[in-house]
Amino acid sequence: MTDALPTAPSPLAFGDLQGCRAPFKRLLRRLAPTDDTPLWFAGDLINRGPESLNTLRDVIALGSRATVVLGNHDLNLLAVAAGLRKPKKGDTLDEILAAKDADDLIDWVRHKPLAHFEHGLLMVHAGVLPQWDVTKTLELAHELEQALRGPKWKETLASLYGNEPHRWDDSLTGADRLRVTYNALSRIRFCTAEGAMEFANNGGPDAAPPGYMPWFDVPGRRTQDVTIVFGHWAALGLMVRDDVLCLDSGCVWGNKLSAVRLAADPAERVVTQVSCAMKG
Repeated sequence: MTDALPTAPSPLAFGDLQGCRAPFKRLLRRLAPTDDTPLWFAGDLINRGPESLNTLRDVIALGSRATVVLGNHDLNLLAVAAGLRKPKKGDTLDEILAAKDADDLIDWVRHKPLAHFEHGLLMVHAGVLPQWDVTKTLELAHELEQALRGPKWKETLASLYGNEPHRWDDSLTGADRLRVTYNALSRIRFCTAEGAMEFANNGGPDAAPPGYMPWFDVPGRRTQDVTIVFGHWAALGLMVRDDVLCLDSGCVWGNKLSAVRLAADPAERVVTQVSCAMKG
């Protein structure tokens, strides 16, 4: 699955912004993309950083140029807005929830996809289970997207939280099926060779418990024929391989914000970074 990228400008993919608007604006100035350059965002547009509302508005203002997949912090905004969860210490969601157009902002977020595939590139926020190929990943993402866009979206959100079932089974239905999809696409870091997920550890690859490994290193992973673009894993940091691109370089923790030009030839992929002061 290696459709060539178009002759138009290759997409620029950004790691987790998390409300760090100033570094995002600096990175855009440095990149100076043309008006027809697609801009991809690997989720977690908001939260923890100092300017969640304006960062969200900036991305919305990009219109069709922006391709966004939802991350766990974006989904957390929906859950807080729905009254299902209370803000956590360190959350910076209040200004979004208090905005006059909060309902429109929430509606925009809940209509974003959880997976995007184009030109041999699959973008998700966290990862993909080893049993899923691209077709299965998109099918499951679509099921969850439709539920979040429907009239019972709050009930769907309420059913997503929890760590069980912790692995995929083709016989799963209902809330269990959606929960596994949610956990894989927006939360996974480690799993076993059989795809059993583990959520207690958020350190780097060396923090894997016995029997577990980074999801992208599972032998025989069925998405090895495409490049997967993801974020979520700040402790992993920027990782550029032919088959996977982790773009979360920990901007919200004072490290760097990263973007990669997604050339079809991995050797031509160009990384651009800016430093992120703790003040954002």
